[in-house]
Amino acid sequence: MSIARVAGVDVDTRHWIGGERVASQDTFEDVSPLDGQVIAQVSRGGQAEVAAAVSAAKAAFPAWAALPPGERAAILRRVADGVEARIEDLAQVETRDNGSLLRSHRRGVMPRVAMNIRFFADHLLELSHPDFETRGHRNHVSWDPAGVTAIVTPWNAPLMLATWRIGPALAAGNTVVAKPPEWAPLTASLFADIAHEAGLPAGVFNVVQGMGVEAGAPLVAHPDVRRICFTGSVPTAVKIGEAAARNVTPVSFELGGKSPLLVFDDADLDLAVDLAVEQFDNSGQVCLAAVRMLVQDGIYDEFRARFLDRAGQIRQGDSRDDSVDIGPLVSRTHFDRVDGFVQRAIADGAKVILGGGPNHELNEVTGGFFYRPTVFENVDRTMEIICQEVFGPVLTLQPFSSEDEGIAMANDTDYGLAATVVTGSPERAERVAARVRAGTVWVNCFFVRDLAAPFGGSGRSGIGREGGTWSFDFYCDVKNAVFAPKGWN
Repeated sequence: MSIARVAGVDVDTRHWIGGERVASQDTFEDVSPLDGQVIAQVSRGGQAEVAAAVSAAKAAFPAWAALPPGERAAILRRVADGVEARIEDLAQVETRDNGSLLRSHRRGVMPRVAMNIRFFADHLLELSHPDFETRGHRNHVSWDPAGVTAIVTPWNAPLMLATWRIGPALAAGNTVVAKPPEWAPLTASLFADIAHEAGLPAGVFNVVQGMGVEAGAPLVAHPDVRRICFTGSVPTAVKIGEAAARNVTPVSFELGGKSPLLVFDDADLDLAVDLAVEQFDNSGQVCLAAVRMLVQDGIYDEFRARFLDRAGQIRQGDSRDDSVDIGPLVSRTHFDRVDGFVQRAIADGAKVILGGGPNHELNEVTGGFFYRPTVFENVDRTMEIICQEVFGPVLTLQPFSSEDEGIAMANDTDYGLAATVVTGSPERAERVAARVRAGTVWVNCFFVRDLAAPFGGSGRSGIGREGGTWSFDFYCDVKNAVFAPKGWN
């Protein structure tokens, strides 16, 4: 069947290519992490579907790129309106698909999907650079659409993170081929319907579903793709980078992190504990999560006691229940991966002070993939649990003595996506924020994001910056035209 009934919503499980639904001969099972049940049989695309989608996007590009910015923006605003009209459907389907909290999807995630589209539609109309003079010559800067954009997105917030790239790509005048995550593909299909109903021309936005090696690999290697966006793991990014290099295709990579939560002894302890508990959000499946908690030794014991008390009260269960704090991990494969990290950390000598394994009782009742919030102590930089991204509800706790030592520990990682600093001193806040290596530093707050701000990572956390004008710098070929003062007839 090409239509799956998911959480009371009809979802077309075929690809969306050139303004039409296209089925593949093969399908793959989409399993809900809430109960381990198959909720859809999804068309499994490969090289043929990718070639068709890129061809459709390439054919649609000239007309879409030539459309006046005001007309492009108007269509995209209608897409955003369509998302807002279907927030409940999108929230219900994505909760069933990836196990994230329904209340979060309703209140934050799906409204942000609409905001991603609307913001960049509006920003397009404000995009400008003042002309400037060079020895009497006038310089004029413009942003020219680049072409077909490949967007490969993750499963932890699939539609929100996809539209973070889809929004500026389409606003810039590019066309898009999206490859949604095989563990949570369904809201991408709903978004294709919404965009079509809003009047987005055929071929401007396309969706090819499937496995990474079968659909993602030929997409990023296609010679007609002019921009590649990827959010995911470093090993996959290396493969994509190799494919992109053969075609000299620019890439934008967001590759996760091992971010620190740096708590100084002058911090507001209530705030520090609140921020620490927040790192378990979405069962730790958040790239920005501050999973390495570094606490100054003067307050370490008190912070530890208060944090463990609060974390021990986290309620885990069905993500559709508004009283639940965290849900399951996204799949059996990822569940086993997270457990592998935990068991190896125990074998390495790390001390479990909270959790330390699956939530067997809940899993036996539901059939889902629930993992207990876990905290390790007695860890050091030589351990895998400190060095590698787990992407689950697993935090580590370490003391430090001085500001210099805390900063050194925060920076002692190959990653550099984000950092969270908690201090009562404005002077210290400025010093530490300047010295911590991260694309985003939050001081006495967490997860405050403005779409106009640059976003990206340092080190193995990624390549490039997006947000505001930085997004248009990536999705466009930025041009400078220089006009001589003489020579006119």
